[in-house]
Amino acid sequence: MADSSVTSVSRTYTIQNRLGMHLRPASQLVQIFSQFPDAEVHVGANGTKVNGKSIMGLLMLEASQGTELSVEVTGPGGEEILQRVGEAIDNRFNED
Repeated sequence: MADSSVTSVSRTYTIQNRLGMHLRPASQLVQIFSQFPDAEVHVGANGTKVNGKSIMGLLMLEASQGTELSVEVTGPGGEEILQRVGEAIDNRFNED
């Protein structure tokens, strides 16, 4: 029987930093996602969807400045994860 208490939340963000999704921003996102081991995180861009806890997956998105990035979280901590991702993106991953 499926657990109906498991929730899924999602949000779409626009990559704002000049260099887009490269190693440093991808690493920051993986650090955020990894703080919630029981949450399943998927990130999508440019028609590709990857495991958000995989730095290589995030780099494969090739998300440049202006790219729409969708984040979907299933499990505990979803809203907090989305808030932290939004803050990181709004702060341009502390780059610009």
